[in-house]
Amino acid sequence: MLDDDTLNDGGNRSDSPSGVADDLASAIDLATKVLPEKVPLLPLHHRPIFPGMVLPFQSNDPLFGHTLRAAMDSGKMMGFVLVRNPGMSAAEGLSLDDVHRTGVVGRILKAGETEDKHFQMLVQAVARMRIVELRREGPVYFATVTYPAAEPEVHTTEIRAHTLAVIQALKEIMRRNPLFKEELSQLMASTSINDPNRLADFAAALTSAEPHELQDILDTYDLLERLRKVLLLLKKEIEINELKEEINRQIQERMTKQQREFFLREQLKVIKKELGLEKDEKTAQIEKYRERMEKLELPDEVRKVVEEEIRKFEMLESHSAEFGVVRNYLDWLLSLPWGIETKDNLDPEAARAVLDRDHYGLDDVKDRIIEFIAVSRLKGELSGSILCLIGPPGVGKTSIGRAAAEALGRKFFRFSLGGMRDEAEIKGHRRTYVGAMPGKIIQSLKTVGTQNPVIMLDEIDKIGASFQGDPASALLEVLDPEQNHAFRDHYLDVPFDLTKVLFIATANVPDTIPPPLYDRMEVIRLSGYILEEKLEIAKRHIVPRQLERHNMPPGGVRFTDGALRFLIANYAREAGVRSLEKMITSILRKIAVEYASNGVKKITVKKDDVVRYLGKPRFPEDSIWKKLEPGVVMGLAWTPLGGATLYVESRAIPSRNGSFKQTGQLGNVMVESSAIAYSYVKSRAAYFGGDPAFFDAHFVHLHVPAGATPKDGPSAGITMASSLLSLLLDRSVPPDLAMTGELTLTGRVLPVGGIKEKIIAARRSKVKKVILPADNRKDLEEIPDYITEGIEFVFVRRFEQVFRSVFPPADNGGGK
Repeated sequence: MLDDDTLNDGGNRSDSPSGVADDLASAIDLATKVLPEKVPLLPLHHRPIFPGMVLPFQSNDPLFGHTLRAAMDSGKMMGFVLVRNPGMSAAEGLSLDDVHRTGVVGRILKAGETEDKHFQMLVQAVARMRIVELRREGPVYFATVTYPAAEPEVHTTEIRAHTLAVIQALKEIMRRNPLFKEELSQLMASTSINDPNRLADFAAALTSAEPHELQDILDTYDLLERLRKVLLLLKKEIEINELKEEINRQIQERMTKQQREFFLREQLKVIKKELGLEKDEKTAQIEKYRERMEKLELPDEVRKVVEEEIRKFEMLESHSAEFGVVRNYLDWLLSLPWGIETKDNLDPEAARAVLDRDHYGLDDVKDRIIEFIAVSRLKGELSGSILCLIGPPGVGKTSIGRAAAEALGRKFFRFSLGGMRDEAEIKGHRRTYVGAMPGKIIQSLKTVGTQNPVIMLDEIDKIGASFQGDPASALLEVLDPEQNHAFRDHYLDVPFDLTKVLFIATANVPDTIPPPLYDRMEVIRLSGYILEEKLEIAKRHIVPRQLERHNMPPGGVRFTDGALRFLIANYAREAGVRSLEKMITSILRKIAVEYASNGVKKITVKKDDVVRYLGKPRFPEDSIWKKLEPGVVMGLAWTPLGGATLYVESRAIPSRNGSFKQTGQLGNVMVESSAIAYSYVKSRAAYFGGDPAFFDAHFVHLHVPAGATPKDGPSAGITMASSLLSLLLDRSVPPDLAMTGELTLTGRVLPVGGIKEKIIAARRSKVKKVILPADNRKDLEEIPDYITEGIEFVFVRRFEQVFRSVFPPADNGGGK
C-alpha cells in the first residue's frame, strides 16, 4: 500500500527539473489520445493526484511492486485513486464502494528497484478517469475506466477573469511562501491564461487542503466551477499563511526583545566588572562560600570536601546541569551549625522552676532532667542523651520536651515519626537522585542553627517500614552514643557530631518499638493522672490558658472545685488531660454565647452547671457495683490509655458433663489464664471448702464485660480464679477489693506490669484494698504516697494467700 509519506517532498508538487514539463508536454497529448480501458490500479490513502503532475513514488509494499510490474507489462499505464477510508488496508480487499469513482491515469516514465528492496517509479499524470468496475486479479487491482470527453476550449470572459484571479493568488502565495517559488515560476513560465485546465489542477495540488476538498476538485469536470473551487482553496491558503506570518512575527519580536535584554545585561556586567563596581553572580557566590567557611569551625575532613567542591564550582558553567547540584550541596554544607552552640543553663534550681511553671506532676521526668543538668555541671559540659517518654495520650510528653529545652536554654525542634516508611526521611537521599536533600536530622540542625538542640522524635512507636527501607534501623546510628559522634547523612556524606544533641522520644506503648532501638534509649514511664492531679492541672494551667484564648477576663469565669471534680470524674476519665481540656473549652464556648446574648460578665460554674452545659455524664458513677454477687470479682488492667478496672463474672449451669466456656473477646494468653484458673480451682476445690464434684456437675461460663473491647494478658489470672472460687463457695467478694497477678497451674502468683496505672485506676474507682504479687512491692514503692494513701495493699506469693485475704478464716470453712 502506498501512503502519501512515500511521495517525495509531500507529494503535492512536482520535483522534476524545469525542462521536464516542456519535454513531456507532447507526450501528454499523445497519451491522452491512446488511453487503455483497463488499467492496474494503485490506491492512495491521503491525497489524490491531478493531471499534469510529474511525481516520484517509492515503497517496499508488496502490492506496490505487483501493481508496478503489471503496469510495466500493460503499456506502462497505471491508475491512481483515493480510498474513502484512510485507515482501510488494501490487503483486506477493496470494492468499488471503498474508493472514489474519479481518479487519474498516468504513464510510468521510469521504474526500478533499489538495493534495499524498495520499488520506485517516476509517473506523469495524464488525464482524469472514471472507474466503472473494480476487480482483483491475484494481488493486483484492475479497474475498467472511462474518460470524460474533452470540453471545447471556449474561454469566456468569466473563465479568463477567474484564471487571472487564480494566477494572482498563486503569486501572493509565492510571495509569502518561498518554498513554492521555483514550482510556481515554472508554472507561470509554461502556463498561460489560455490553459486554465492545467492551471486549476496544478493550483489545487499546491495547497494544503484536506483530502476530501482536493477530491472534490478532481470530481469537478466543469472548468468554471473548478476554477471557483480552486480560488476558494487558494484564498484559504493565503489566510493560513497570513496567520502563520503573524505568529512568526510575534515570536520573533519576543525573541528579539529577550535577546536584546540579554545582550544589554551581559554588556552591563562587563562594564561594571571593568569599573570594579560589581562582580558576577558566580564570583560573588564563591566569595560568600569562602567567608562562611572561615567563620565555621569545620572538621578537617569537612573542610577538605568543601574546598574540593568550591574548586569544582569555579570550573563549572552556570548553565551546566551540575552547577545547581554543586551549589545546593555547598549551601547545605555551609548552612549547618558547625561548632555553633547555645550556652547551657546548668542551674538545677532555675531549671526546676521552669519545669514546675508549666507542668504539674511528672516528677520522674523532671528529676531525670535535673540529674542530667547536675551531672553536666560537674563535668563542665552538657553531653547528649537519649530519653524515651512512654505513656498514654495527653499526659504531657511533648510539652515536657519543650519545657526541658527551655529549662536548659537550648533550641527545640520536633518532628513526628508516625507513619514514616522511608529510610531517606532520616538519613537523606543520595545526591545522584533528582531533588535529593538531607534527612530530618540534618534539616532540624539547619533550622535551629545550633549543634546542641533538643530534638523530639514524636510517636517513635508508630514508625513503619516498607520496600523503601526501615527508618527504625536508620535511627540506630542516630541514637547510639557510640556511633552518632560521626553521623553520616546520605546527602552530605561527611561526618556530623550528634553527641551534644539531647534526643527525647515519645511513645504510647513500648511493644511496637524495635528491641535494638528500645535498648539504646533511657525509658521513663509516664502514668496517667489521678483526680487530684487533674484538678490541680485544670486550676493552674488549663482554665487560665483557655480563658486567655477565648479573650475572657481572668475573673470573669470561675470553676468551683466541686464542678471540676465532677467534670473529671464523669466526663474526662482518661489517663491524660486532653479530653478534660476539650470539655472545659466546650463550657467556655457556651459561656461566650451567654456573654454575647445576655451581657453577663461574671459566671461561677458549679456542679449542676456542668450537666447543663455538657449534658448527661459520659461515664457512670464509680461505685455502680454496690454489692457483688457470688462469681463477680474486680480486677485491674493496663491499657495504652492508662489503667482501668475490669470485672470478671462466672455462672454455673447444672449439666451432666462438666465443661468450661469463656467470652468477652479474650486474647489467646487470657484464654490460657482462664483455663489455668479453672483447672487449679477444680483441683483444689476440697481444700477451699467446696464440693469436689461441683465442676463435674455444672457447665461453667466465665465472662469479662465490655465484650466489644479486645482483652489479653496474664495479669487477670488470680482475678478469674477468685471469680470461680466465689462461684464454688457461693460467697460474695467485697465490692471495694481489686486484684491483679498472674497465676500458675500450681498456684504461684507471678509479678505483672503497669502497677502504677492500675493503682491509679483503683483509686479512681474508690477501691480500699488491692491484692498484688509480692514481687511487685518494689513498683509500689515508686508510686507517690498521695496516690496510695487510703488503700490497703496485700502482697501474695501463692493463691492460698489470695483466698485467705478475700475470704478471711472466720468466714470460710476451708483452707486448713
